[in-house]
Amino acid sequence: MLQKLSPFFAIGEVSGGPLLIASIVALALVNSPLSHSYEQLWDQTLRLSYGHMTFGQPLFEWINAALMPLFFLIIGTEVKREFVKGSLASLRTAAFPVAGAMGGFLVPVGLYLGFNLGEGTQHGWGTVAAMDTAFSLAIVGMFTTTLPPAVRGVLLAFATIDDVFGLLVIAIAYTTALNPWFLLVAGVAYLGIVAFLRLNWVATIAYVLLGMGVWIGLLGSGVHPTIAGVAIGLLLPTSARLSERRFAERVQQPVDDVRQAQAAAQQTDDPAVSDEHHHDVQRNLGYIHEMAAATDEAAARLIRVLTPWVSYVVLPLFALSNIRVHFSSELIGEAVHSPLAAGIVAGLVVGKPVGFLGATWLATRLRLAALPEGVTWRMVTGIGGVAGIGFTLSLFIAELAFSKQMQTEQASLAIFTASLLSGIFGYAAFWSASRRSSSAGDEGKRNDSA
Repeated sequence: MLQKLSPFFAIGEVSGGPLLIASIVALALVNSPLSHSYEQLWDQTLRLSYGHMTFGQPLFEWINAALMPLFFLIIGTEVKREFVKGSLASLRTAAFPVAGAMGGFLVPVGLYLGFNLGEGTQHGWGTVAAMDTAFSLAIVGMFTTTLPPAVRGVLLAFATIDDVFGLLVIAIAYTTALNPWFLLVAGVAYLGIVAFLRLNWVATIAYVLLGMGVWIGLLGSGVHPTIAGVAIGLLLPTSARLSERRFAERVQQPVDDVRQAQAAAQQTDDPAVSDEHHHDVQRNLGYIHEMAAATDEAAARLIRVLTPWVSYVVLPLFALSNIRVHFSSELIGEAVHSPLAAGIVAGLVVGKPVGFLGATWLATRLRLAALPEGVTWRMVTGIGGVAGIGFTLSLFIAELAFSKQMQTEQASLAIFTASLLSGIFGYAAFWSASRRSSSAGDEGKRNDSA
């Protein structure tokens, strides 16, 4: 059981376990006598001031605007690695998740509008536009030993493109006003990052400052700054500045110098000479350390540093501050007869898998795309299933789309229900695919033995 649950708490990749625990805690507190005080905590205004300028937002909005871009930065970086050097490096395999993302966007939105077209909730169609990457990756992670790595790559690419669609929906459909000057600031900072990468600039501080410029520009422009994370992640280099062969060539002499300096320091009784040899050792060790750092690609390093913080801080804080579903017989009764809830459940539970499967099948039949090696249509069904887990970004969009509290609560309840159903369906599909894959592997071994 612990082995099955461990992917939900993996340190090396974005994991859904802490997010799940935080979601349960938030639901319990929101439906407890502490509900009012708990919600007031996250609604308190946090102000930033500089001179005569003051900018204030509720605490939960700061979490959405300042911390969630880090999550999307990791996602954008990982998907670039998959397209450049992973299972989606060829043109036709890369087209596979792109086609799926288009179907996984159009079909759910169509189903939602089928229930809500002409209603006061029509503008909430963005709630079914994107999936929850953390939970879906955690479910796939439960089958890492029985499913090919390409399954995670396809899911990751599909989720990223799907989330980009969701972020574009936020930018286009739920942005009330645009400030072109701040947008210009974001554009100039982004081009600055591109220029420094072209010049092979190494110092990290320049990229951090320019990344903050992109974030500030988007925040001030009216476009939600989460899109900055994906945009910057897609720029990060996926190759090291120094190959392993060149590293070995460059450090051989410094390693010999360290050995000689240490031996010389042990043979002398003069403190001044000993200090000089010690200085030589430290200088060479510093050079070796710099060369070792140059063999590490920027994308992998960023993922390694940020992933634990995103999994155990950013996503749980998002859940704690944004989940406000008040379970009551009145809410459930209204949701059952509400086109809003029906559209969300139909869009996520039915629309996502049908759209993903239909679009990828059509693309492969037209020879525009190809199944990555080792991936079967049963596995694709599982990917389509977990795509219906719209938890994080769907809740995020629901907060932006609906101004009435009752509509927001109905949407949250529907998203919660749809995500639970989609998770169960996706798990069952992956379990079936893994059993079939294991059976095929055992049969192949028996044939080889015979």
